[in-house]
Amino acid sequence: MPGSRITALGHYQPAKVLTNDDLSGTVDTSDEWIRQRTGIVTRRIAETESVTDLAAAAAAKALASSGLAPDEIDMVVVATCSAMDRCPSIATQVAGRLGVPAAVGFDVNNGCAGFCTALATADHALRAGAARHALVIGAEKMSDVTDWTDRSTCVLLGDGAGAAVLGHDPTGGGVGPVVWGSDPTRGHAVRLDDGWQPRFRQEGQTVFRWATTALVPIAEEACRRAGITPAELGVVVTHQANLRIVEAITRRLGADRAVVARDVVDSGNTSAASVPLALAKLVERGEAPSGAPALLLGFGGGLSWAGQVVTCP
Repeated sequence: MPGSRITALGHYQPAKVLTNDDLSGTVDTSDEWIRQRTGIVTRRIAETESVTDLAAAAAAKALASSGLAPDEIDMVVVATCSAMDRCPSIATQVAGRLGVPAAVGFDVNNGCAGFCTALATADHALRAGAARHALVIGAEKMSDVTDWTDRSTCVLLGDGAGAAVLGHDPTGGGVGPVVWGSDPTRGHAVRLDDGWQPRFRQEGQTVFRWATTALVPIAEEACRRAGITPAELGVVVTHQANLRIVEAITRRLGADRAVVARDVVDSGNTSAASVPLALAKLVERGEAPSGAPALLLGFGGGLSWAGQVVTCP
């Protein structure tokens, strides 16, 4: 059955670098404390740029790399939980900036699993013949929802965006079947508190135990549905929540030969942007071989998850 394939990627991060030492000057923390518990060293912060700015910059790079004209894109999906704009959607704003005419555009809010959810949604549209080419973006300005007085969470978060262009794949194997779901009974563990000025909150130990135990079977199922074993993976890109979580999942999965994304060290937790941001960087540096099977696995707020195996462009 025909399917879709990622044909190009792009990423963007703001210029300002916020180090652990910078944070230690405003809250009771230290570089050593942050590194030991999260693996994070730096993160990027958007001082004046909006979520739309970040998304459009990443999308422009992906579109340019794809070789497609703007009028060949007929679907734009943006995954974000930090956008303050409700209407028009970030997706339609991005389409307008890129000169994409008449594309269907909408935003997806599924927390840190948002990009993989959006990717699956676009893949389904291409499989059904409802679109020819899709632009799928994960973009977050988490600094807008950060409580800078809370040392347990302000050290985690960063801003950025990653984007992918999807096109038809006659073989149907470019984007594998999605495994997705949620556990709303524990949704309070990662959340944005309601209000005009939402704030990121997290129950760290609950999330760590859940992520390092419940997600491995989900990753295994994504591999099974794609017709491969974890040992055959060439690349693993999980949500960049915490380096200890990334490494625990990969180790228990048994993806011993895979290149593992560790972008959390430099970028922090960028929520829905983290998977495409990390994947685009690996491809740009030549660390993710073209044609290699890559596991994408988003998880977090909700608690929600979504994952699939894709072929690296």
